[in-house]
Formats: sequence, C-alpha cells, structure tokens
Amino acid sequence: MYSYQNRIRYSELDTEGYLKIESLLNYFQDCTTFHSEDIGRGVDYLKEKHTVWVLGSWQIVVDRYPKLGELVTVATAPYDFKGFMGYRNFLLTDESGQRLAYANTIWTLIDTDSGRPVRPTEEMIAPYILEEKLDMEYAPRKIIVPGEPVKGESVIIRPHHLDTNHHVNNGQYVRIALDSLNKDCRIRQLRAEYKKQSYLNDVLTPYVSASEDGIYVVVLKDEQDATVCVVEIQEN
Repeated sequence: MYSYQNRIRYSELDTEGYLKIESLLNYFQDCTTFHSEDIGRGVDYLKEKHTVWVLGSWQIVVDRYPKLGELVTVATAPYDFKGFMGYRNFLLTDESGQRLAYANTIWTLIDTDSGRPVRPTEEMIAPYILEEKLDMEYAPRKIIVPGEPVKGESVIIRPHHLDTNHHVNNGQYVRIALDSLNKDCRIRQLRAEYKKQSYLNDVLTPYVSASEDGIYVVVLKDEQDATVCVVEIQEN
C-alpha cells in the first residue's frame, strides 16, 4: 500500500484529547491525494484531462482513536476499477503496526465540462497497482434513513467549507452532520453517501433520525429540498 507517516497534532484533537473523526477522514483523503500526485495522476493531470474523481461514499471503522503526539502510518490502495467507478481502501496503524482504523471508498470519474460520469482511459489508471481488498465487513453504499427525521438548524456554506474544486469538502459535510446532533460522539463506524455538490453561499439543512439501536442518520438537504449528503453515525 502507498503510505506516509504522521504525528497527531493538538489542532486535530477533540475535547477529550483524541483524534477527531473528520481529522481521520482528512488523513485518508490526503493519502489518496499524495498517492495520485506521486504517480503523476494528481490534480494538475486531471485538470488537463478535464476530469475529476468525485467521492461517492465513505465507510470508516475505528478500533481505537490515537492521542496527541502518537506516530501513525496512513496507507491506501485501490482494489478495483469498473466502468467510471474506482474503489479504494484505507488503513491507519500505530507505531507498532496495530490497526487503528480502516475504510472503504467508492469514487466516480466526472467530466468537468459535461458534469457527467466518464470511463477512465488506460493511461489514467495504468500507474495504479491494484491490491487485495482489506479484510473488513463491507457495508452497502446506500444508507437507509430510519424513523421520522427531525429538522435541524440550517448552515450557510462559507469559504472555509470549500476545497480546490470550489465545492464543499467531504469532511465538512461530516462536520455539519455531527454538529447537528448537539452531542459528543465516540464513533465506531461512520458512513457517508454523497449525492450532490454544494457551493459557496448554498444553504444546507440537516434532518436527523435515530434507529432503535442508537444509530443516527443525518440527511443534508439544499434549498430545493434535494438530498446532498447522507451521513450515518454509529457510536461505540
């Protein structure tokens, strides 16, 4: 797997002194970016081809959250390409090699001119070395919304929510969803299903549901009542 080492920073901690879930998500997202850049298939390459890989879904499972100063290794590997879809695993381990967290993701290659999915060329994917899928319980991509959702407080998208593609960063959707719960969560599993992009000054409204077994689902909708993102939060 492609990997890089990191040390847990104070700015990445939650109120209890552990790595925040959105910081973990950013580690994984940075890892795939570093990987693509290092093999010559990064941001500038895709821009020249008028394409971008857009994340369709996350499934992140956490065994243990690292604390301030711990040395960790962040790793990733693609395991399949099908049509216009790409599939990639992630892994976080501590200094002894113990697994801390792991993830599965599904991506779609989008033509930035038409806004439609497009199949990657052989040139685009040739440098990627496919590896075996991680040993984990793979959840379905679609998230089921339980019960009757409760409307939360709307959020206006500001510049700090955006990434270089000028739409809301994947981790920011998760942060908005978590804030809508109005409680601290020690998350065992996080799933996110991305359906639509949001931009500066858009307004997102969370609708929160909870299942009988304590799993929360937050649906983020735009001003046209279209679903933008669905986030499932399962606590320890």
